[in-house]
Amino acid sequence: RVGDLCASCAEAMDMSPDIIRQVKTAGILHDIGKVGVNEQILKKPEELTDAEWHEVMKFPEIGFRILSSIQELSEVAGYVLQQQEKWDGTGYPNSLRGEEISPPARIISIAAAYDVMTEDRPYAARFDPDRAAEEIKAAAGRQFDPQIARVFIEKVLRKRW
Repeated sequence: RVGDLCASCAEAMDMSPDIIRQVKTAGILHDIGKVGVNEQILKKPEELTDAEWHEVMKFPEIGFRILSSIQELSEVAGYVLQQQEKWDGTGYPNSLRGEEISPPARIISIAAAYDVMTEDRPYAARFDPDRAAEEIKAAAGRQFDPQIARVFIEKVLRKRW
């Protein structure tokens, strides 16, 4: 799902076919680093402790290392590494902000957030698509690139901004 959402957004932004392919691949593999995170933490319905959050926060770097080691996937490793960076610089692992974050990683961030919000989670009820779109709009300029968020809402989800 995330890969398809990423590809649709990249297409709506008129990115090149090669970048569309890369962002789709990265979207498909964006959570691969979670193989290095304790499954009990990932499925925990209660609030995570600080130590548990620190373990979860390692997943982009684990994913980066996995993808970097595979020649055919090394081109998307950096996008996976940056997927948890936030537009305002409060993300991880490197506290990048704004344009320092690659456009494909900014797309993955939005697509993955939408996917998480609209699917069942052990720690929260799923949102309907309209509510998830409103959450993305509310976080535009803080968590998400506001221009890409708008493209995602209007062109991918076909909802009004």
